[in-house]
Amino acid sequence: MMKLDKKLKVGVLGATGMVGQRFLVLLENHPWFDVVVVAASARSAGQTYEEAVGARWKLEVPMPEKYKDMVVQDMHNIENVAGQVDFVFCAVDMGKEEIRAIEDGYAKTETPVVSNNSAHRWTPDVPMVVPEINPEHFDIIPFQKKRLGTKRGFVAVKPNCSIQSYAPAISAWLKYEPTQVLACTYQAISGAGKTFANWPEMVENVIPYIGGEEAKSEQEPLRIWGRIEDGKIVKAKAPIITSQCIRVPVVNGHTAATFVSFKQKVEKAQLIEDLVNFKGLPQKMDLPSAPKQFIQYLEDDDRPQVKLDVNYEGGMGVSIGRLREDLLFDWKFVGLSHNTLRGAAGGAMLCAESLVALGYIEAK
Repeated sequence: MMKLDKKLKVGVLGATGMVGQRFLVLLENHPWFDVVVVAASARSAGQTYEEAVGARWKLEVPMPEKYKDMVVQDMHNIENVAGQVDFVFCAVDMGKEEIRAIEDGYAKTETPVVSNNSAHRWTPDVPMVVPEINPEHFDIIPFQKKRLGTKRGFVAVKPNCSIQSYAPAISAWLKYEPTQVLACTYQAISGAGKTFANWPEMVENVIPYIGGEEAKSEQEPLRIWGRIEDGKIVKAKAPIITSQCIRVPVVNGHTAATFVSFKQKVEKAQLIEDLVNFKGLPQKMDLPSAPKQFIQYLEDDDRPQVKLDVNYEGGMGVSIGRLREDLLFDWKFVGLSHNTLRGAAGGAMLCAESLVALGYIEAK
């Protein structure tokens, strides 16, 4: 693993929300990053982190002691926050226009932004990256810097949590030219920033609608599989993806029942071999948050299960099972990923580690 001479100073924007909380837990003992600023809206500013969050701490682990007495800063005071950090993670809960404005605002202070938000996912010169799949999209950053007029400031984002359970598997099989994909996702309540305590109507319930999720599930993989052309990321034209996204009474873990057809004929054993051997930049560079094995294949008919498998590789790995031939499509399988780790804060942290390893993020 690469070692830094000195830890990079990090700020977390939106630190009081569920994803912000997850960022802080993951960063507590990080070997490269040191959180020096917790920032949120003006209504939380001036309070200690413990006072600002209070009973709204939503994770299964306790609030780390190191953050309790940190004074929350106003994330809209961009110059002040940016002056204290080398880069920021963004997990704010605002409208998309407001998010784009605040993320660009930080970038223009020469402060890189690694975002969990969706606001910039379709900005043509903003990389949206799963580091094992498309780290080459970070090559778009010089074009973005030119647009922003910056030397080191930029915005990079991770994709939606809903695609993490099936897009990695299909990425391992792109050489067989997938043509059609049907992905039905069964998504945990933490994806909405909720717990059963504050969403009691989800207990013993299924809600067959998650606003905006199906469009993200159908389109974002195509952007990940796209290419850079004339300073823009152009999404892939295939496969055609259709989806249904359903909220289920699970705290953490998005499950996907996925069906796929290919142009090329391929055997089951080869598909499984491709899954378990699939690796990328994080594994090759031995990044701190990288799973040693990105995808595991489970042979048992009743796996993957949320209770047994959601924390595979510390929640940063993807579990695939039940791969079998289908009557309408060529193959079908079930995937599982941890939506607030691999799918949210952990995925963004792995992006930041990749950007450091590639030289895009350095100390100011």
